[in-house]
Amino acid sequence: MANTTPPKLPSGFSGFTQDKRVEGGINFVKSSMARSDIWMAVSIVFMLVILILPMPAWLLDTCLALSITMSVLVMMTSIFIEKPTQFTSFPLVLLITTMYRLALNLASTRLILGQGHLGKGSAGNVIEAFGSFVMGGNFVIGVIVFAILVLVNFMVITKGSGRIAEVAARFTLDAMAGKQMAIDADLSSGIIDEKEAIKRREELSQENSFYGAMDGASKFVRGDAIAGLIITAINVIAGMIIGMAQNNLSFSEASDTYIRLTVGDGLVSQIPALIISMAAGIMVSKAGMTKATDQVVLGQLTHYPKAMGMSAALGGIMAFLPGIPALPFLFFATICGGTAYFLDKQKNIAKKELEEREKQEKTIKPPPVSEEPIANALKIDLIRLELGYGLITLINDTGNRRLTDQIKALRRALAIENGFVMPSVRIQDNMQLPANMYIVYVKEVESGRGEVRPHQLLVMDPRGDEITLPGEKTREPTFGLPAAWIDPINREEAMFRGYTVVDAPTVITTHITEIVKSYMAELLSYTETQKLLDELKEQQKLVKELLDGKITVGGVQRVLQNLLQERVSIRDLPTILEGISEALAVTRSTMMITEHVRYRLARHICSANADIDGVIKLVVMSPEWEQIFAESLVGQGDEKQLAIPPIKVQQFVNKVRQVFEDLAAKGEAPVLMTTPTIRPYVRSIVDRFRPLTVVLSQNEIHPRFKIRTMGQI
Repeated sequence: MANTTPPKLPSGFSGFTQDKRVEGGINFVKSSMARSDIWMAVSIVFMLVILILPMPAWLLDTCLALSITMSVLVMMTSIFIEKPTQFTSFPLVLLITTMYRLALNLASTRLILGQGHLGKGSAGNVIEAFGSFVMGGNFVIGVIVFAILVLVNFMVITKGSGRIAEVAARFTLDAMAGKQMAIDADLSSGIIDEKEAIKRREELSQENSFYGAMDGASKFVRGDAIAGLIITAINVIAGMIIGMAQNNLSFSEASDTYIRLTVGDGLVSQIPALIISMAAGIMVSKAGMTKATDQVVLGQLTHYPKAMGMSAALGGIMAFLPGIPALPFLFFATICGGTAYFLDKQKNIAKKELEEREKQEKTIKPPPVSEEPIANALKIDLIRLELGYGLITLINDTGNRRLTDQIKALRRALAIENGFVMPSVRIQDNMQLPANMYIVYVKEVESGRGEVRPHQLLVMDPRGDEITLPGEKTREPTFGLPAAWIDPINREEAMFRGYTVVDAPTVITTHITEIVKSYMAELLSYTETQKLLDELKEQQKLVKELLDGKITVGGVQRVLQNLLQERVSIRDLPTILEGISEALAVTRSTMMITEHVRYRLARHICSANADIDGVIKLVVMSPEWEQIFAESLVGQGDEKQLAIPPIKVQQFVNKVRQVFEDLAAKGEAPVLMTTPTIRPYVRSIVDRFRPLTVVLSQNEIHPRFKIRTMGQI
């Protein structure tokens, strides 16, 4: 017979194989844990299996223990989170745990009715323990305890949390439009960037979805409580019938067995349900909180020592009433009294420290005021805002957005829009002004003034109609639209009617914005131009080539000022310098150089004047007016000037005003298009009576944009 003994493995090979198996098992567990989606699907399938297949008692004990553990985990999570939106999956968790408990109820019902006659442990040790321990040997006590738990869960916690969720969902949905407008306003004013705006919109969407889902999820808890009552009644009645009719048990034996098991099953189900209901109540009650539950509750309860002292006094009085055990009341009265004394002492110490600090600040002598040099009187403020004494609160207000913060955001927004940083705005009070008046100065010359109400809101109708809300009728200081100052309590009504609602700082900031845009060309100084050129690190070769005999910094400044005069952004400075370099090959006229640069910036100009569909709405000049302007140009080459008769100028002004006002009444704001030769001269006339009207030449219409003719001059 052949030798079939396997060859002996080399020394250490068996241990190596075993290590490999252990390592493979660990890797399998790690890869399985990484696929949480599979585990979630397996859990849902397991609940379906519980509903269909019978479950052994030992597995039911394990699942009931898991149910209690999950409910405690959910409640602890709801306590420790700082905001409800940090647990947005709570409605889904509520659905899963409710379905899991109902599946366990069905499994336990199958065991109680099918094997209850075998003894008190037939449905598992967990149900037996709850039935025996809580009932204390008397099933009547168990029934009463179970009924109380169901009533507390159904009538108190579930009903209250459901009402809170319903109201929170309603008010959150009503406030969504206002919060969205606030985000858009902060974004447009430059207070936040696009990334922060997207983050806030996502948080707002999560908040609305969460409270809406909580409103519906509260119905799960209510349905779970009702199902628990029905299942308990079925177990008792059906168990008694099965025990006496099929298993030949006496009435007392059937009552003791089936009622004990049913009450134990009900308690095992209702305790996790009660815990989950408490978690739901905590979640919906945390609206408005920004800290953990313990910090908010303890911080607010211990903030008032007088309340603690009154509680201690009441506890002490209760201790001396006849028949009342004195020890527990005296114990808690002592704790409350000691806490009140300690908190009051801490507050007094903090108050004394604050008073001493203020006293020291008052006793410190201010440094001697040195005499201001006379040369400082020659300096001028490029932009200055003077406020009446009634508007000082707009600067010092810490509750809302301060005026200074809005102006800071305005400088950033204008830098992005126009291509250079506007000068700082000096703000000072002027006691000679009326209380609510402000004046804006540009280079020491008054450029605009207005009146605002610091504690009211300005409402305007975008259609230009009169405001029908109760308030002080006025005119919006920037554009002269009909407006009214209303109380803040009427904000929602104004927004519901479609009015534009702004506060006093926003009115002032808007006025400053339009003034600065109008005088942007004057604010671009020689120094600012040099600074812009120095910041072009990658185009220094082009800058050096231009400034070496072709054009001076002053010449570049005048071209940039011409662009800013017509509100064309100079942010794309490299393209502007390339256009200047090309134009210098054929002309030295600043006006002609500017026209060529505008041609190079055609895409940017068209983008600024097109609607969301990429359509530029135009008003064109008739061939007759084109010919009149062309024939009125006198001079040769770069020395051409416009010499048009005054009567023709007046006719042209009337025609333009009539056409554009008719289109404005229809809600249209088109641009005026001319031929390239006469564009700068037409613009020079239009600028005197309609400075915001854009005048384009045919060369400046980029081929990627569509045009639509709205009228003709």
